Parts: sequence; structure tokens; C-alpha cells
Amino acid sequence: MPRVLMGVAVSASRLVNRNVIAGGGRTSMRLEPELWEALIEICQREGRDVHALIRAVDAARHAGGRTSAVRVFVLSYFRAAATEAGHAAAGHGPHVARRAA
Repeated sequence: MPRVLMGVAVSASRLVNRNVIAGGGRTSMRLEPELWEALIEICQREGRDVHALIRAVDAARHAGGRTSAVRVFVLSYFRAAATEAGHAAAGHGPHVARRAA
């Protein structure tokens, strides 16, 4: 349910704020819960902790800032991992329609 602030309806944010250690030290980042979950999954797969991964992403100097860089990194990571075999195993893609026909 949206809140009303100065006569304007404002929806509550789903963003989750967490403290991380990045290039300049401790800071906070606000991401959607699904992105935090994806980031944790990447860390588990890569054997890194969140802080080390965010420092590496931050060092790449994405033009949109740290939070934007993390979002782009998560998307890029899973896009690079997406293959036709992976889509077939997950039941995604046009091959699903062919199987049902």
C-alpha cells in the first residue's frame, strides 16, 4: 500500500540496505532482495566473500556507480552462464514449445 508524502502517493521501497566493505572502506548498498540472493549465490559458486567480490566489481570502474556496477555484474554473470543446454535443463526457451507440440 503506497504511503502519502506531501500529497503524493509513494510506494514503499523493496530495496534492502546492507553494509559492505568496498574500495574506500565500509559503505552501504541498497539492492533488491533477489539481487542480494544472486550475489550470494555467485560468491558461493566462485568461493569468494561478498566484500571481495564487490571490491573487484568496484575496481572495474563502471560509469554508473557501485550499485549499478553490481547490478550489471550480476546480470552479466548469469547471462554468460546461460547456455542452450542450461535453458533446456531448466525447461526454458523455444525448445519447450517444440516438446509440447
